[in-house]
Amino acid sequence: MSDPKSFGTLIPDQWRDLPYQEFRPGVQVHYLWSAAEGPVCAILRYAPGASVPRHRHTGLETILVLEGTQSDESGDFPAGSLIFNPAGSIHRVWSAAGCAVLIQWERPVEILD
Repeated sequence: MSDPKSFGTLIPDQWRDLPYQEFRPGVQVHYLWSAAEGPVCAILRYAPGASVPRHRHTGLETILVLEGTQSDESGDFPAGSLIFNPAGSIHRVWSAAGCAVLIQWERPVEILD
């Protein structure tokens, strides 16, 4: 994808109506931007109790929590939280009550579990 792309009203509500697909059990994804050898930007929606297994970041991950609370070993991050996970960091992610996040991966993650 080499052409610019924009989402004028993505926040606060447009993200809710985008088409989603399964990413992991209990987690849905809508890819906003995806490049074969570059960054990926997406919306992830976690159902209550859903999780992503332990993984290592091979590049910077940036997360903006849009709704609900996302959690990892560092704590709980409610709506409005901005999270940076640098290359080399390892964590597991979950949401007890469900959440939605805007996420960008600089490079793919390595699943460890």
